[in-house]
Amino acid sequence: MSFQELELIEPILRALKTEGYTQPTPIQEQSIPIILKRRDLLGCAQTGTGKTAAFAIPMLQIMAEDLVSDKRKKGIKALILTPTRELAIQIDESFAAYGRHIPLKRKVIFGGVSQHPQTQALQQGVDILTATPGRLLDLMQQGYVNLQSIQLFVLDEADRMLDMGFVNDVKKIIAKLPAQRQTLFFSATMPNEIQSLANSILSNPARVEVTPVSSTANTIDQSIFFAEKKNKNALLVHLLKDKAVQSALVFTRTKHGADKVVKVLGTANIKAAAIHGNKSQNARQAALQSFKNKSIRVLVATDIAARGIDVDDLSHVINFELPEVSETYVHRIGRTGRAGNTGIAFSFCDTEEKGLLRDIQKLIGKQIPVRVDHPYPIANASVELREPHAHVAGGPRRNTNSGQKKKWHGNSGSR
Repeated sequence: MSFQELELIEPILRALKTEGYTQPTPIQEQSIPIILKRRDLLGCAQTGTGKTAAFAIPMLQIMAEDLVSDKRKKGIKALILTPTRELAIQIDESFAAYGRHIPLKRKVIFGGVSQHPQTQALQQGVDILTATPGRLLDLMQQGYVNLQSIQLFVLDEADRMLDMGFVNDVKKIIAKLPAQRQTLFFSATMPNEIQSLANSILSNPARVEVTPVSSTANTIDQSIFFAEKKNKNALLVHLLKDKAVQSALVFTRTKHGADKVVKVLGTANIKAAAIHGNKSQNARQAALQSFKNKSIRVLVATDIAARGIDVDDLSHVINFELPEVSETYVHRIGRTGRAGNTGIAFSFCDTEEKGLLRDIQKLIGKQIPVRVDHPYPIANASVELREPHAHVAGGPRRNTNSGQKKKWHGNSGSR
């Protein structure tokens, strides 16, 4: 299916052509027609499936239609609520990209920076507002934001909202929204509290579910490097000396660990920056921008800080430490091998992490190949699957898209 077949208006199709995308991803193909019918939607989808485009494209079309039919009220028409500053900026960039030919004003607001430029923009009028919960609630309480004109509301990454302790703020914001509105609700997982929240704010929603968390894309070449903890720094430097590693997102478990890795790489004359919760907003944005424009080749991140970071053509993901939650492995490596590109995922595993590796292999239903062609191997190291997983429900699926046109994941990292 092409974007033309989704009955999109010419200004949006023109913007998509500029971006170089012709074919929707599964969540876009399923969600866009539902949202264009102005129905509520419950989407179970993780980062990397193209979900930002799945809601932004039809929202822009609905708002463009309302512009023509003069149904507009004054005030903010669309609100997208998202858990992290980085994701808020990504979403706003996406609206800018494929709404470039539609005369709508947009603004992104988040904490960690001065509120003055944000309040100035709000006072000049905004149609589409992307926000993190804390700053939005703060500006609402100060009288800078009124949500009474909202016609479209998106709650994005609801499970991450729960993880980060934002659910009460989210509920306070929802209480100020008009009862008559269209609501789009997205979450990678559906714990009971999130399902309950969805039930309370959605009206007869259509449900769309894609890419179960247990599946890893066939476009990603995965491998394990067994190495003792004391040798991981040297192994990382060894791998990064290879110019084939054009760009690498390196994951550590802790903020302190991320900073230590950046120092080690700096000593080896490898340009790198860390991104985590202890960094100022300006430092995080500077690091991300340097990575996107390729002035640095390595970005070291913790999981929460990296959520929502989309970088076009990311060649490598490196798990310096294995995650303690198996599903996080899938989220991490899913940042490469997107939009029809191939990607490579290296994972370091020391003796103490073998149990974590076993859990990951059990989740994804396959044995990850072991690389021994490096200077720091552990003798006779392996972790076997303990049970067959040939028919794991929701496990890896055969890639049937190898001959198709480029699928669009709505990444805006190159802009």
